[in-house]
Amino acid sequence: MTQLRFLLNDTEVALTEVGASDTLLDHLRLTRRMTGTKEGCAEGDCGACTVLAGRLTPDGLVYEPINACIRLMASCHATHIVTVEHLRGPDGGLHPVQAAMVAHHGSQCGFCTPGIVMALYGLWMTNPDAGAAEIETALQGNICRCTGYAPIIRAALAAGAAGGQAQDALARERETVAARLAGMRGARVSLARGADRALVPADTDDLAAALLEEPGATLVAGATDVGLWVTKFMRDISPAIFIGHLMKEITVEGDLIHLGAGVTYSEAARVIARHIPQAAEYWSRIGGWQVRNAGTIGANIANGSPIGDTPPLLIALDARIVLRRGDQRREMPLEAFFIDYGKQDRQPGEFVEAILIPIHRQARVAAYKISKRRDSDITSVAAGICVDVADGVITGARLAFGGMAGTPKRARAAEAALVGQPFAEAAFDAAARAIADDFQPMTDMRASAEYRATVARNLIRRFWLEQSEPGLPVRLRQSEGV
Repeated sequence: MTQLRFLLNDTEVALTEVGASDTLLDHLRLTRRMTGTKEGCAEGDCGACTVLAGRLTPDGLVYEPINACIRLMASCHATHIVTVEHLRGPDGGLHPVQAAMVAHHGSQCGFCTPGIVMALYGLWMTNPDAGAAEIETALQGNICRCTGYAPIIRAALAAGAAGGQAQDALARERETVAARLAGMRGARVSLARGADRALVPADTDDLAAALLEEPGATLVAGATDVGLWVTKFMRDISPAIFIGHLMKEITVEGDLIHLGAGVTYSEAARVIARHIPQAAEYWSRIGGWQVRNAGTIGANIANGSPIGDTPPLLIALDARIVLRRGDQRREMPLEAFFIDYGKQDRQPGEFVEAILIPIHRQARVAAYKISKRRDSDITSVAAGICVDVADGVITGARLAFGGMAGTPKRARAAEAALVGQPFAEAAFDAAARAIADDFQPMTDMRASAEYRATVARNLIRRFWLEQSEPGLPVRLRQSEGV
């Protein structure tokens, strides 16, 4: 098939000329002249470009806020894109979210307001009883420089109290939209705009075949990284294979979590909260809500970034990955996948298909992210820690860090300082000192080498404090009210 098909508000769109680097935001603003969706940062950070993307899942049609600036057009196939222009109340006037923003003075200059409205619209539909903390989480990916968030949060609370979800257009039209999207699926889509080529595989087997045909193709999942290659670095990503709709399996068998590589952070959040609850807060700090709705765990691993958010935690948990090339698969420890900066153990035509995460039900587990801004920010240092204790003695320890070397890496000297020692402060002080033998971090715009080394030592000490005295106020907590 050579047509990109999707729904845009209440209109079906079919495009024949689409390049790999074409963005949804440009299509909305330049082609459709739908200028309610704003361009701010063009890197998925500020949220001014927020729209809703509806997609079919095993649980039905799901709508999620995403960033249109880094949403590449080929990823929109068989989805329902909803912009601020589509919002309306039952009487055709303002939508309850919009009306609440007006009533509670949630806007000043107004530039970021459409994106904020769309994020709150997504929350209003899925969690109408959201409290202040949940609203703050929903707004992580929306940066407002002038209003201040208190009136915005009051508006969100008022919109939730106003109700009306059952009468909303997306609720009334859900069955019809789901049927229309289902009719767009099922075949490989090949697209091009000149020499700029994009391919959307029909399923994972088709992906495996396509990557054998084009082993040098760029794989694009959520484009939370690749999107910036296009918008900031003007890189040519053609030919590109778009895979964000594939490998969505989530299963738990015994003490093993199986995640398809295409599972997004948002999709994995529930299983993480249930089986690795110590990492739930960490998980909510990966990007903003829009980024978590698009970014995938497999891509976060496959791009090999030394500051990727998931590898330190997953390495600490002794996760393994499944790599696939054609019909052949191989499995390896996640830590072995990272060879050097920019180099991973992946052959031409091979891709990450699944992540296997052991559940450590008796272990002491923690995950930490240090960044300049608490929410929606790139990591300076990340740490995953998993410690086994029996009869007061540390019997096993896995400590992994991101941002401390050219790859996510275990702190083996620190681990050795712990294993066999009493579970006591002295052991963790020794492990903190041993970090100097594990890493010689670099200085860059995110943090200095000295800062990173100090943070890594202190995170080990923080782990001891949290485990020894759980009541200590060492965590920054979100507000419970406004």
